[in-house]
Amino acid sequence: MSELAAAKRNASAAPGPDPKTPETHEDPSMLFAGRGASAARAQRGKAARAKVPRARLADCKIEKRDPLALLEASNVGRVPELIPIRYGRMVANPFAFYRGAAPLMAHDLSKLPHSDVNVQLGGDAHLANFGLFASPERRVLFGPNDFDETLPGPFDWDVRRLAASFVIAARERGFATRDQRALVRRLCETFRERIADFSRMDTLDIWYYQFKAAGMLAIADSPEERRKELAVIEKARQQSSRSLMSHKTELVNGKLRIKDMPPLVYHVPLASPHDRKQYEGLVRRFFADYRLTLPDDRRALFDRYELVDVAIRVVGVGSVGTRCYEALFMADGECPLFLQLKEARASVLEGYLPPSRFSNHGQRVVTGQRLLQSASDIFLGWSRMHHTENDFYVRQLRDMKGAFDFASFDVEDLGEYAVSCAYALAHSMAKAGDPALINGYVGKSSAFDEAIERFALAYAEQNEADWTVLKAAVKAGRIQATPD
Repeated sequence: MSELAAAKRNASAAPGPDPKTPETHEDPSMLFAGRGASAARAQRGKAARAKVPRARLADCKIEKRDPLALLEASNVGRVPELIPIRYGRMVANPFAFYRGAAPLMAHDLSKLPHSDVNVQLGGDAHLANFGLFASPERRVLFGPNDFDETLPGPFDWDVRRLAASFVIAARERGFATRDQRALVRRLCETFRERIADFSRMDTLDIWYYQFKAAGMLAIADSPEERRKELAVIEKARQQSSRSLMSHKTELVNGKLRIKDMPPLVYHVPLASPHDRKQYEGLVRRFFADYRLTLPDDRRALFDRYELVDVAIRVVGVGSVGTRCYEALFMADGECPLFLQLKEARASVLEGYLPPSRFSNHGQRVVTGQRLLQSASDIFLGWSRMHHTENDFYVRQLRDMKGAFDFASFDVEDLGEYAVSCAYALAHSMAKAGDPALINGYVGKSSAFDEAIERFALAYAEQNEADWTVLKAAVKAGRIQATPD
């Protein structure tokens, strides 16, 4: 908290050009176009309430739709044999279902009232998509860490998805309705206050600002909670390509290889030397194209490494069935670099918002991540598998990554985590969009909080009803689900 206070003290109040409302497209320069005096932009945000009052964000009257049909539609293009694993994970509980049901919520939000205040959305802002990650300076930061669905759109879509995720997680823990309401109120109040703070900061100060893991410790009320958080942070500090070597690799015929751990990590089956040669050629072309997306200094660093091995990797819940690989590189025969190659499909939001302006969805993801995160992986880039025309983005595998076990949180723990997530979301939107405009819309009163609270509780009910439909379909044999 003290870092933000210090930044606020250094904030500049210099006026700028007259404002324009950010448009719904992906040209970052246009998202920032016409940023004028903060008070004038805040007034434009306040005026946006006339078209869509904050109270209307509580609307959760979901039109009749077939949740299974929407999920099946999102399976198009996925690896068929992995789809049962996706359903096996989703059917486990309502929160696991919610994680995989971003296509459902995108459909629902598009039919409901929403603000005309647009930002670069993360697109899948649930509480499990926030966590610890590394800055290039090796600081441990906290913030959003999944950008597969990123696209410009109404800021409240991310707020509503995040708020509903806390209610669903609280229901999973058996917390009372009053506690669920309090969680959302705390999240929204923090979001409003932090957006107001960022709206008063200098533009460059916002861009440079980082929510460090130490900031989470400052939020924790009890020594026990700080101890638990510190343990997660210290564990994240130890995550690196070198730390992965001991349990991710093995020697096969004297050669270093990624260890097979089926069904989640395994090598592409190659029937003949000809197939292997062809496959290796495709992989090397992929990385040659990826290399060109790196800045010159990172390219020079990447050139020090030699490709050793590639394996298939099954990840996430919503991502299950998409193509994902991990690659092992070595420098000087003893310095490892693990990269993750993750397929980038069209965002689930694209059916309801203007499509990406990028021809490669990997570039869409990378650009969104760089806009929304306070710092991004030095090896972040994109490429395409030309034989299939599938787009991918590339990043380091588990580099100082850390996640909190919210399934074990008590009410106060979850409330403190909600504060951290709200803080991080506010900074992402302030960095990628116009915090004064958002501040003008959400305002100083609790009206915004009350609307999001009502929406989140109602959508948690809808989510559970949709999960029940999936469970019934699995039980009836209509859908095949393979548990992990």
